[in-house]
Amino acid sequence: MDIAHFLFGVFGNATALFLFLAPTITFRRIVRRKSTEQFSGIPYVMTLLNCLLSAWYGLPFVSKNNILVSTINGTGSAIEIIYVLIFLLFAPKKEKAKIFGLFMLVLTVFAAVALVSLLAFHGNARKIFCGFAATIFSIIMYASPLSIMRMVIKTKSVEFMPFFLSLFVFLCGTSWFVFGLLGRDPFVAVPNGFGCGLGTMQLILYFIYHKKGEPEKPSAANGSVEIGQEKPLEGTKMANGNGALVEQV
Repeated sequence: MDIAHFLFGVFGNATALFLFLAPTITFRRIVRRKSTEQFSGIPYVMTLLNCLLSAWYGLPFVSKNNILVSTINGTGSAIEIIYVLIFLLFAPKKEKAKIFGLFMLVLTVFAAVALVSLLAFHGNARKIFCGFAATIFSIIMYASPLSIMRMVIKTKSVEFMPFFLSLFVFLCGTSWFVFGLLGRDPFVAVPNGFGCGLGTMQLILYFIYHKKGEPEKPSAANGSVEIGQEKPLEGTKMANGNGALVEQV
């Protein structure tokens, strides 16, 4: 592994860790109030699946020179599991059943991918199979802020798209994109190239709209930082119901 490849991987680990830890603000609020309120647990469960698949793909017996992909996504998996467990602890009964069912599905999908890759594929075929699985869910995860970008354009306000979060989405996507290019690995380069482009779009929108007047903050969002959105409140206007973006992992 050459020096540049290694350094971009280390930088990617650092920026990705920031994104994984961003929702701690939201979960401190959940623990303090002993309620998940209007927050959705789905983004955390789906990010867990992405982390598990990416961590598996980075293991040496699946793909070479990608151990740094495994280290950060293994760490991310542990963090996301903690988020999901906290959410399950404080969620209402109906929401708890839904998130628990999705959590079990995610673990089943990951176990199936891991077992099939071990038993049915070898060498490059194993890398391709696991790489496609990881790439699909990486792109889905990176695409999660699109609804917030649409909201920024519609409201002409960056209230729900914090600058530093957008910056770290850009830095994370860019570092792993370059890491993938240097390692000649399209399964790392392609999804993170998408993330780099998305982060660039977020920064452009921020600089276009950050000086414009912002609407009054919805009480539901409370300035929280998390992946995805709060669940819409039935019968409220869009500004109250869409909640806040908040992390992209």
